[in-house]
Amino acid sequence: MFVQQFFVPGLAHSSYLLACAKSCAIIDPRRDVGIYLDAARERGVRITHVLETHLHADFVSGHMDLAAATGAVIVAPKAGKSAFPHQAVAQGDTFRIEGMKLSVLEVPGHTPEHIAYVVTDTVRGDEPVAVFCGDALFVGDVGRPDLFPGLAAKLASQLYDSLHKRLMKLPDGCMVYPAHGAGSLCGRSMGAMRTSTIGYERRFNAALQIRDRRAFIASLTTNMPPAPDHFSRCSAINGKGPTRLDRLPEMLPLAPAAFAAQAGRRTTVVLDIRSYAEFGGLHVPGAVHLDIAGNFATFAGWVLPPGRDILLVASDAGQATLARDWLRRVGLDRVTGYLEGGLVAWAKAGLPTGRVAQWSAEQLQARLGASGGEPLQLVDVRSPHEYGANHIKGAINIPAPQLRTAWTELDPKRPTALICSTGNRSSLGCSLLARQGFRDLYNVAGGMTGYSAAGFSGECPLCITPHGPRFLGGGK
Repeated sequence: MFVQQFFVPGLAHSSYLLACAKSCAIIDPRRDVGIYLDAARERGVRITHVLETHLHADFVSGHMDLAAATGAVIVAPKAGKSAFPHQAVAQGDTFRIEGMKLSVLEVPGHTPEHIAYVVTDTVRGDEPVAVFCGDALFVGDVGRPDLFPGLAAKLASQLYDSLHKRLMKLPDGCMVYPAHGAGSLCGRSMGAMRTSTIGYERRFNAALQIRDRRAFIASLTTNMPPAPDHFSRCSAINGKGPTRLDRLPEMLPLAPAAFAAQAGRRTTVVLDIRSYAEFGGLHVPGAVHLDIAGNFATFAGWVLPPGRDILLVASDAGQATLARDWLRRVGLDRVTGYLEGGLVAWAKAGLPTGRVAQWSAEQLQARLGASGGEPLQLVDVRSPHEYGANHIKGAINIPAPQLRTAWTELDPKRPTALICSTGNRSSLGCSLLARQGFRDLYNVAGGMTGYSAAGFSGECPLCITPHGPRFLGGGK
């Protein structure tokens, strides 16, 4: 028995190759599956099974592409009622891959149809040695149960049973292989390690220390980070069966004139993936900005409208290709072109450009202390949790994705500065506000990190008492 983990940092997603001598299974695969084909080839094994633990919400799975490329059988939860051809399994079902016996545990809670695969290496003995638990159990955390409106308490109660009556019945030495690690929004406080054991989680997982059911439910249904909008969309795509990558539109290099013509269509959105400094210096008017070096895929899935054609502005063709692959991982399939020659070619063609002023921490502080003139509108686009820990007095908290609709709570005629932790999310926010007619915009370069490094402190560390407009933009 051999296990190889594949980790995608931007999504904090873990998938696995589980192999015997000649055959292997791929568990919870990412959408671009070449990495699994290469790994199986290097190990000299054939991919015979693709195992899904649940209908993933934060990414589009690669089960359809893997099955098409290898002829492997897709195994998926019976309760998921997936529309694609698959072997539907439920509690108590077993199947074999050479000397490995895989037993199915139904572990609903994160999602209603969730299952886990318990592996026994029968060549070594009769005791389970590993469990591939998807998003039911993480290192130091458990799956969030609040992704289905109106079902959070019910799913949290089911998760309590799934953990204590099923997963925690496995032996302490059983390896735990979850589908996500620290940084994923499928949980709240995952540990830095990417694998664990049942014994370690039994002893140290904070959620498992809450033995009272009602207290457990309360803990998992309060103060959860907001779920990105694309979670429900990706889940539906995975249940239907994603379109194979070889059937998606080709991304073409577009000369400035052709790019401008397509960008002018109502069915098209322009996405600038360069750094916030580059975007601020010169960009295509109306472009949404998301730095590919940031938490790109999650925010792209969150803020970009589905079903639109996407045109990319990148530093080069390689960066555009990387972004296209990331966008496909969150179900944004219509990436049809990128600006050939970048902004240099665009400017040489005499086409209009936009700019966003970049303020240093010193410039922001000077403006906050200035008297006279139009009052500054300071918007903190971090999460409420980040904002609540430390922020600048008077800053309005509207998380960046919510600015798509909550911009109406701001005055577009006033000078407006946006701040986050580094400058990336605030630049996204500036691009969203610019699309709504805000003109006097300032992005705080370096964000609160730079603000603190410059010797300034948030005037309200660990603030409890509200002052002025605090939390706005309550909807997603």
